[in-house]
Amino acid sequence: MGTLFDDIPEPGDAHDKAKAHARRALPRRFYSAVTVDEGGDGSFGVLLDGKPVRTPAKAYLRVPSRGLAETLAGEWDAQNEEIDPAQMPLTRIVNSIVDAVAADPGPVRAEIVKFAGSDLVCYRAETPESLVAAQGEAWDPVLAFAERRLGARFVLAGGIMHVAQPHEALDAVASAVDPFDVYRLAALHVVTTITGSALIALALAHGEIDAEAAFLAAHVDEDWNARFWGSVPEAEAQREMRRRDLMAAALVLADRDLAEQHPIGGGESA
Repeated sequence: MGTLFDDIPEPGDAHDKAKAHARRALPRRFYSAVTVDEGGDGSFGVLLDGKPVRTPAKAYLRVPSRGLAETLAGEWDAQNEEIDPAQMPLTRIVNSIVDAVAADPGPVRAEIVKFAGSDLVCYRAETPESLVAAQGEAWDPVLAFAERRLGARFVLAGGIMHVAQPHEALDAVASAVDPFDVYRLAALHVVTTITGSALIALALAHGEIDAEAAFLAAHVDEDWNARFWGSVPEAEAQREMRRRDLMAAALVLADRDLAEQHPIGGGESA
């Protein structure tokens, strides 16, 4: 069962494999009933005709929240004649958690902090005024959140020339990321890689912005260009894949059961 997902790009990766996936022959749906199974350890899994779903590494696909399990079950139940893993973003996120992140979350934490060192919201256009204004409207509240809630003050740069961020700011981001359980850590990483911004991801996790605002904040430049030059269908398809993955990650970040089990601090409201 896990092999259905072996060739699908992980959430947050570049979507240059999307076309190759579209050409692959998809497996036919082989099950009728999809149900949620509650284990004696308090975890929840998905059953297909009574048989548990497994990850690509053959582990059982289980989560510590009934709400997430029901969403997973919904993804499997929504498949029609063929099973399309690209349409199952939460399943792919949980696969990565169970098979990789849970065993070694350190590199994921480190990569999120590394993103903060060259965070999208710190690199500003100098012209034209309409783009400068659009970036400021979307990104200034994120920087204000970082300073107010995380104690992290970041340095802005004009254009694309790299600017080194203060060690104190990156240390503050590392401290903010540290309390995340592996499920919300993986979701935070998905949002970070999709948006190019650890600060947007943390603002979403703390309830400072919602998922739609996070997605739009990541696409300020793209949307500004589209207003003048238009967009192409392939770019729109890739954008929709990114949006789908981000929305699935946002569900994990906002899960009430996870929030109760593992508070992330700082007046969390997610």
